[in-house]
Amino acid sequence: MKLKRSSGILLHITSLPGNYGIGTMGKEAYNFVDFLVESGQKIWQILPLGHTGYGDSPYQCYSAFAGNPLLVDLQKLVDEGLLDKKDLPDNIYFDDENVDYGKVHNTKYPLLHKAWENHKASKNRLRNIKFENFCSKNQKWLEDYAFFMALKKHFKGIAWTQWEHDIKFKKQESIDYYRHELSDDINYYRFIQFLFYKQWLELKSYANLNEIKIIGDIPLFVAFDSADAWAKPEIFDFDENLNPVSVAGVPPDYFSATGQLWGNPLYNWSYLQETGYQWWIDRIEANFTLYDSLRIDHFRGLAAYWAVPFGEETAMNGQWIEAPGGEMLQAVLDALGDLDIIAEDLGVITPDVVELRERFGFPGMKIIQFAFDSGEENDFMPHTYEKNFIVYTGTHDNDTSLGQYKSSSEADKKHMNEYFHVDKKDPAWSYVKLAWSTVADVALAPLQDILRLDTQARMNFPGTASGNWKWRFTKNVLTAERAEELFRLTRLYGR
Repeated sequence: MKLKRSSGILLHITSLPGNYGIGTMGKEAYNFVDFLVESGQKIWQILPLGHTGYGDSPYQCYSAFAGNPLLVDLQKLVDEGLLDKKDLPDNIYFDDENVDYGKVHNTKYPLLHKAWENHKASKNRLRNIKFENFCSKNQKWLEDYAFFMALKKHFKGIAWTQWEHDIKFKKQESIDYYRHELSDDINYYRFIQFLFYKQWLELKSYANLNEIKIIGDIPLFVAFDSADAWAKPEIFDFDENLNPVSVAGVPPDYFSATGQLWGNPLYNWSYLQETGYQWWIDRIEANFTLYDSLRIDHFRGLAAYWAVPFGEETAMNGQWIEAPGGEMLQAVLDALGDLDIIAEDLGVITPDVVELRERFGFPGMKIIQFAFDSGEENDFMPHTYEKNFIVYTGTHDNDTSLGQYKSSSEADKKHMNEYFHVDKKDPAWSYVKLAWSTVADVALAPLQDILRLDTQARMNFPGTASGNWKWRFTKNVLTAERAEELFRLTRLYGR
């Protein structure tokens, strides 16, 4: 991957402002692209766009391929005649600064279903052809996803491992029965993916037209309660009852004294190897339909992964197991050609992880917030950076830079000031300046740092199961003055 010296902003779609409780791919997303252009930025990085499950985490989704229906913009559906203006909720209060996922679910899904009913009634020939083309093009993953979601709705939302025995184990007679019984719901879930992909690809085209690249994010593992795990159990390390033998996590680290027990099923790498890693090839190809560049989250798991026996309550009692990530990545590149891939190489990084990243020339990540720990040496001091890296002030897993600075010890603050001047009245902007000034080819900051927001704007607390992914910014904060300030800084450091 050949990087150009540039900069950009990390912001997930859910954090955009808007009228119905959650950011969408509507007008405010286009306004954000305009802000990026006005402020001289070249990159918009987002979190995974998947259909989120319990806990609303974009890293725990019902499919490794499907998009999140909650991001579909309702006004666009009105413009296309799929909803009437009077259908839009005008008597429900939504918090402008935090997503209430329960309220958003209860409001949006009935309207998406109404759009489906209106589509069927309209007999719009052009839209029908486009829908059929979409289903045909995406059949590899769409059929499993739509069937899985229809079954999940039929079984009142319970995990697939608790479904009736014959459909849990995909007995043909049961599959035939439910495909017939749930045919309308299956088509509905196909249709909302059609809407999602249409709106997202239009937004991406607008960004690209304005010379903004989209960096997407792919979780290394998929959720246990997912279409992938139910439809293709052979690619996972399951026992004869379709329970995981071990699950994914990370050992105790910076974020958690007991590690992080993610609970994702681990891969059956032997099976994947026998099939030429076709599932991975299909998955990454699908992601490059959505994004210009792709960050592989938890990249170190492609060198070795932390396997925790199923049933453990923490991630402490795991073991490292070697993974054939190099062979898999080579198979992907052989099939798809050169790809713009970024390695999220944070956490417990051993020489094999560095070797794997460098073998393929993937840029790694550096975090300004990790640099100034006065108690120990680390690899995040800016003078140690090389060009083929992406430097962040912080990520979605960190506190905001203002929050981090305010909670730092006096020794750490002294350490920072010995290294670079921290404006005590504006520490977050000092972090941004330092990131932009480094030799790293790409510099990125969460929008929270551009807006100088405190801990209340934090996106995620790793290791916690609820209360995350809620932050939103409000309308009118992306002023011309902010754009000019960021533009000047970007020009100053040649980005």
